[in-house]
This record gives sequence, C-alpha cells and structure tokens, in this order.
Amino acid sequence: MTDLDTPYSLASAQIAQFRRDGFIKLKHVLSPETLVHFGNEITRLTIELNTEQRPLEERSTYNRAFLQVMNLWEQSPLVARFVMGQRLGRLAADLLEVEGVRLYHDQSLYKEPGGGITPAHADQYYWPLASDRTITAWIPLQPVPADMGPLGFYVGSQGVAFGRDLGISDESEAKISENMARHGFVFEAGPFDLGEVSFHLGWTFHKAGANRSDRPRSVMTVIYMDAAMRLVSALNVVQANDRDQWCPGAREGEVIATRKNPVVWHRG
Repeated sequence: MTDLDTPYSLASAQIAQFRRDGFIKLKHVLSPETLVHFGNEITRLTIELNTEQRPLEERSTYNRAFLQVMNLWEQSPLVARFVMGQRLGRLAADLLEVEGVRLYHDQSLYKEPGGGITPAHADQYYWPLASDRTITAWIPLQPVPADMGPLGFYVGSQGVAFGRDLGISDESEAKISENMARHGFVFEAGPFDLGEVSFHLGWTFHKAGANRSDRPRSVMTVIYMDAAMRLVSALNVVQANDRDQWCPGAREGEVIATRKNPVVWHRG
C-alpha cells in the first residue's frame, strides 16, 4: 500500500486550477488494491454503525441522500491508517497552499440504491473555523458512473456569499441552484474512475445526483483544515454541535490542536 504515503505528482498548473475553480479531480490517486483493502472495512463499519433504519420513502431529503458515519478513524486502526495517509494529506496541504493540515473529521457517505439527490450546499456552513483554508477529499471506493450519483461542483463558486447560510435541504437545492444558474456558474459533474479523487474547498458549492443504479455508492471523505486553523464563535446551532463533537476542548481564538484534530501532514 505504498501509494497511501508516497507523494503524488501535482503540477503548479493544477494548484492554480484549484485556486481558480475551488475544486479538482485527480486520477490514479489510490490503487484498486488499496481501495479494496481499506474500503471493505470502511463499508463494513458504515453499515454496522449506521443508525438510520427507516425505509427511504419515510426519510427527509437529507436522510435519503446517504447513510453517513463520522470519525471512523476512531473505530478501527485500519481506517485510521487510511485517514492518516500522507499522500492525501500532502495533496490537501499543497492545494490549500499551507504548511500543513490537521484532520477536522472523516465521514463515510453510503448512497443506497434508490438513494436521493444530495442537495446543493457548501460544507463550511457547518464549521466554526476562522478561515477558508479547509478542503474535503472525496474518495469513491468503487467507480462512480453517472447513474450512481457522482459529486459535481459549481466552478469558481467558492467566493459566492449567497447560500452560505443554508444547510443541506430542499431549500438549499432550490435557492443555490437557481442563484448559480442566474449568475452563470457552470455546474461540472461526471463519472469517477476507480482511484480518482476530488478535492474541494469548504465554500465551494456542490451537489450529487440520485443513485439510480442497483448498487450502493460507497465513498469515504476526509476533511482537512490548515494546521494553524483557529476556532471561532459558532454562528448557528449546527456549528456549535460540530465544535463540541469534532473539536472537544478547543478554545475560541486558539489553534484547534485537540486529540481529535491531529496533524496529518506538515512540511519538513
């Protein structure tokens, strides 16, 4: 599993592209063998620890989008090895153009066959963090063809203020999608090959289609933040919940250096 830690060749043009677009998709980041080795454990734990048992038709739009389990790295040494992988951590730091990155939290996203859309949103709505130096690695554990609901992004939307106060919901899907279309933001979505990984900024608006296939879409995400990130006052209830869950003991105005937020990669 050498690809988990060895550097991935990233060109300066790709860093500039990410800075401009707010996201990037990179091919051949992880090998099929690595994804199988760690993916089986990630999927097993997601199904085992998931607490959503209602039929799809009885759930809200948010809960139809996927089953989700956070911080699997605390549940399994094997998953922890994956989440602390140096290749992904270094890519995150290089794309953010920072000296190092800490873990904010990980999150498994399991879109069941027949699972609904993931409404348009920006992740950082949920995070009480002092800057925009946050990034999510979206790592499919199998190929994601168009009918399985691949993640898509509004190109260059990371600077848009409208919609930053909307959590994932029918309202966010309607209002953000309409605003993006009105201002001419291109929505870029397409299949993911096995081993392809996307990275997007916390304020980049994105969404995913429904899973119209007869197979589950199993994805692991790792959310990184600048290693020097500081905690700020929560702007809403969900940010207060995130603070308590993922940054226990962190103090406002100070670097978020808790036991749950280890440095994953740092230069030198």
